Amino acid sequence: MARPRTPKAKATVTGADKKNKGRFEPRNEPTVADGLGDPPDWIKDTDTNKAREAWQTLRIDVPWLNSSHRILVATASNILGRMIAGQDCGVQAMNLLRQCLGQMGATPADASKAGAKPDGEKTDPADQYFT
Repeated sequence: MARPRTPKAKATVTGADKKNKGRFEPRNEPTVADGLGDPPDWIKDTDTNKAREAWQTLRIDVPWLNSSHRILVATASNILGRMIAGQDCGVQAMNLLRQCLGQMGATPADASKAGAKPDGEKTDPADQYFT
């Protein structure tokens, strides 16, 4: 199975669009000006589910998400919210969360594909050789 395409917005945030210009320049992806924003009113924080808190966590941790991703983020927030509240999540829910994070480009494997700097370093020591 082929690896899913990296969205242009994610490539811009991670720098992959500069590394592989030819791969991203000819793409005509829809332009969505609105960011992810606040969670919808129907997502509630309760004692057993901190979905609104989870939404804000995802909004900060995955900055390339926009308003067209809201339904996917709502699904992930619901499951992550149960984890934050200390609830027991089953294997199926955890697998669905893993799939959602993978589709959003928010897994460690995705970060390594995008060339993230190790240990949160600002600069890559190898950059001096590849300028």
